[in-house]
Amino acid sequence: MAPHPGIDTDQIKEKARKDLLGLLEGVRGKKNLVIEKSLAGPIGIFVKFSTLQDHGIDKVFFLENDNVDASQKNVIFLARGEKATQPIAIAKQIKRLQKNGSIEHEFSVIWVPRRTLVCNKILEEAGVLGDVGVEEFSLHFIPLEQDLLSLCLEDSFKDLYLQKDPTCIFLAAQALMPIQQAHGLFPRIIGKGDNAHRLMELLLRMRTEQAADDSNTYKFGMLPSASIESLIIMDREIDFATVLLTQLTYEGLIDEMFGVKYNQAEIDSSIVGPASGAQQSGKSVGAPQHQGMKRKIQLDSSDKLYEQLRDANGAIVDGLLNKVARRLQNDMKSRNAESISELRDFVGKLPGYQSEQQSLKIHINLTEEIMKNTQGDIFRRSLEVQQNLYDGSDPSYQHDTIEELISRDVPLTTVLRLLCLESCISGGLRQKDLDNFKRLILHAYGYQHLLTLDALEKMGLLSTRASANVLTNPLGVGGAAAESTKTNYNYLRKVLRLVVDEVNEQNPNDIAYVYSGYAPLSVRLVQSIVQKQHLLTITKGASAASNGVSSVAHGWQGFEDALRNIKGETFNKVQKGEESAVKARHMLAGTGGKPKSVVVMFLGGITFTEIAALRFVARQEEGRRRILICTTDVIGGDGMMEAAIEKGDFGKG
Repeated sequence: MAPHPGIDTDQIKEKARKDLLGLLEGVRGKKNLVIEKSLAGPIGIFVKFSTLQDHGIDKVFFLENDNVDASQKNVIFLARGEKATQPIAIAKQIKRLQKNGSIEHEFSVIWVPRRTLVCNKILEEAGVLGDVGVEEFSLHFIPLEQDLLSLCLEDSFKDLYLQKDPTCIFLAAQALMPIQQAHGLFPRIIGKGDNAHRLMELLLRMRTEQAADDSNTYKFGMLPSASIESLIIMDREIDFATVLLTQLTYEGLIDEMFGVKYNQAEIDSSIVGPASGAQQSGKSVGAPQHQGMKRKIQLDSSDKLYEQLRDANGAIVDGLLNKVARRLQNDMKSRNAESISELRDFVGKLPGYQSEQQSLKIHINLTEEIMKNTQGDIFRRSLEVQQNLYDGSDPSYQHDTIEELISRDVPLTTVLRLLCLESCISGGLRQKDLDNFKRLILHAYGYQHLLTLDALEKMGLLSTRASANVLTNPLGVGGAAAESTKTNYNYLRKVLRLVVDEVNEQNPNDIAYVYSGYAPLSVRLVQSIVQKQHLLTITKGASAASNGVSSVAHGWQGFEDALRNIKGETFNKVQKGEESAVKARHMLAGTGGKPKSVVVMFLGGITFTEIAALRFVARQEEGRRRILICTTDVIGGDGMMEAAIEKGDFGKG
C-alpha cells in the first residue's frame, strides 16, 4: 500500500505522537496516567508503553477501573470530553485521592479531541475545576493502515442511529478540515444519505468560518486541491444490509470469530500458542499486565504474510498458506552455502525466515480454527438464509430455519442479524411474522429484550412491511418521497448487479468476491463515481455504456434511477476558488501525470469486507487514482446488534 500523494498517513501518526508526548512532558517529574479504556487501543497504535515510560509515566490505569493510587504526586487523566460519563468519573477519582491521599497531588486533564462545556460544568459542580490543569489533545483521524484512517469512535453507530446524537458528524468534519487546509479544498463533495448531507453542509460552513477568521487559511485553503479529486461521503444507513451479512474475507472472518480492534485480535493461546518474550516487551498502551490464556496478535501490514491474506476470500486462504509453506521449505533446503558470501547472505535472511515461519504458524492455526467454525451446522444454516435473502427468494421460506436457530439457543446476535437483514432487504417483515419472532425471542432470551427490539425499530433495522407490494415494486415509484423511507434492494439488485452468480474467488474480477457472490451496495455506489464506465458496462452492457454517459462525466450521472431507490439525500457539490487563483495553482502544480486521491468517508462505520472491496477497486484504478478510506469506526454485524441489545436483566419474576 503506497502512501497517497499529498496525504501522508505516517505524518498524521507522527504528529499525534509528538503532540501527546509534548503534553505529557508539560507535567514535570514522574506521573501516573489514567486513560479511558476506549482510547488505550487507538493511542497504542502510535505510541508504545516503553515510550511513555521514557517521558515520565510511571504507571497506567484505566479510568473505568477507579483504581488509580497515590504513588505519584502528578496524576494525568486522558479521556474524551463529549459525554458526561468521563468527567463524572474523573471528578470522583480526584476527590477520592484528595480525601485519602497522604500527599498533595497535582492533577491534569487532557481532553480528546476537545474541551467541552459539559466537562467544565461537571468538574465545576464537583468542586474540582480549580484544582486541575486542563489541556486539549486534538486527536482526530488515526491511521490504521496507509490507506485507512479512523476516528476510532466505538459508539458512533449507536450515537448516530439510536441516540440521534450528531456529535460524530461534527468530529468527522473537524477531522476532514485539516486535510483541506493542508492540500486545498475537495474539488467535489459527493454523497448519499441524510447524515452525509449534514456532514457536507458542516464542511461548507466551517470553510466559510475559517475564511472569515484566518487570512492565512484563505491563501492555501480556499483553492481546490491539485492532489485530491473528490470527497465521497457514505451514510451507513443507506446500506445496513451489507454490515448484517457474515463477512467472508480472511480479516472479516477473524473479526466475526474473535473480534479485531485497532489492528489487534485477542485469541486463546491454545489456538495460536503463547506469546514470546520479544512480543510481550513491545506491547501497546493499555495492554493488560497478565494476559492469562489470551494472546494479542498484531494484524496489520507489518506482517507481510497477513497483508497478502487479509483481503482474500476465506475459502482460498488455506491454498495460499500452502504455497507460502512450500516456498519457505524450499528456501530452507537451499541453505547449504558453497561460499562465505552465500553463507553471509543466508544468515542475513535468517531473521526474515524465522519471522515468516512464526507468522505462518499463527495463520495456519487461525485458519484451522476458522474452518472448524465455517464447517459447523449453525454457520452454514445462517449463511444459507443470508444468501437466499439477498438472492431475492421469498423470505417466508427462511422463517423455519430462523425459528430452528432460536430453539437451538444460538447467540442472540445471530438471530437478530438474520431478522434485521430480512427487514432491510424485503422492506420489513409482515406484522404477523414480526409478532411471532418477538414472542419467540422474549421466551428464549429474556423479557429484557423488549428494549432490544424497540431499539432496533428506532434505528430502522427492524420494521413491519408497509404494504404487500414492496417486494414487487421494481421501479421504486415515489421519487423523492421514496428516497426518504427505505433502500429498495430488490430493485437495486438488478440495476447495480449486486448479485454475481459466477464469482471467481481465486482471481476475482468483481467486488462481489468479498461476500462470495454479493457486491456491497455502498462500494457499488463508490464505483458509480470512480469507475463509472466499468460499472455501466457490467450493469447495462457495453453498448449502453458507450452511448449513454461520457467517460469524463462527474458525480452520480448515469445512476440517477438507482439513487432514487436508496434512502436519504443525494448531493454533488462543487467547491470553487477564485478563478485567477485556481489557474495560478494549476500552472504552478502542473499535471505531471500523478494519480490523484479520492477520499471515501463512511459515516457510521465500515466493515472489513467493504475495506477489502475498496482496496480491490483501488488496485484496478492504480496509476489513475488512489483511494483513501476514512471512517468513524470499523464495525461488524455483531457490533451493530450489541448497540441495541439490552444488557440489564429484569430478573425471574
